Formats: sequence, structure tokens, C-alpha cells
Amino acid sequence: MSGPRDIHAYLAEFDDIPGTRVFTARRAREGYHLNQFAMSLMKPENRERWKADERAYLDEWPITEEQKEAILARDYNRLLDLGGNIYFLAKLFSTDGKSFLQAVSTMSGMSLEDYSAMMIAGGRSPEGLRSIKDKR
Repeated sequence: MSGPRDIHAYLAEFDDIPGTRVFTARRAREGYHLNQFAMSLMKPENRERWKADERAYLDEWPITEEQKEAILARDYNRLLDLGGNIYFLAKLFSTDGKSFLQAVSTMSGMSLEDYSAMMIAGGRSPEGLRSIKDKR
């Protein structure tokens, strides 16, 4: 039996998965207000305020300027890096009139048609690059 595992080393392994951002406790803390902003868009009156002046609505939230810029750019991958949770961010792209499939396909670098076909065929192949550090 081995001794206790270093939790920081264990969590660092999550950052080595290509194309994946694991929603860890650190990301949850970092993105708390970002995700609360996204959830606020569940209310029709908040969606209307958001659509009327996105920047003014964002400035009501205690989120970082980097998070605000990523929201305004609809840079979903960056939002995940900054603590966003895809299920909360779905409120943002739904407010924009996008389906989950449309939004997520933009995150993959694939066309909507190619991404949809890949998912219908069973998703990404488990073969290939399994580690970012091994790519170097």
C-alpha cells in the first residue's frame, strides 16, 4: 500500500487532458460569480436587461474584466478556463438563440455539420493524443 497522494499533483493531471477542462473545486470558486451571472439569464426580465446593454449588465456582477471580455466575445473555451461551467453557460448561448450543439461545435473548431456527424457516430475516437505534455 502506498502513502497518501499529493492532491496538487493529482489535480494537475486534469490539466493534461487535451481539449478538456475538468470542473474542479478551484474552477468552481474562480467562476462562482460568472456562473451566477449565467444563471441570472433564466429570468425573462434579466434576459431583456442583458440584451438591452450587455456591458452594463455585466458591470453589475463582481466578475473579473477577463471574464467579462470572454463573455462579450462569446469565447466559451476561455470561459471554461476562467471557471465557467458549460451547463450554466448554456443560459448565455440559449439567450443568444443558439442550441447546445451550435455553441459546443464552436468550441471544437469544427463546423456544426462535422461536429454533429462526429457526435452521432459516437464522439471523438479514444485513439490519439492522450496527454498535452506528451505532445511536446
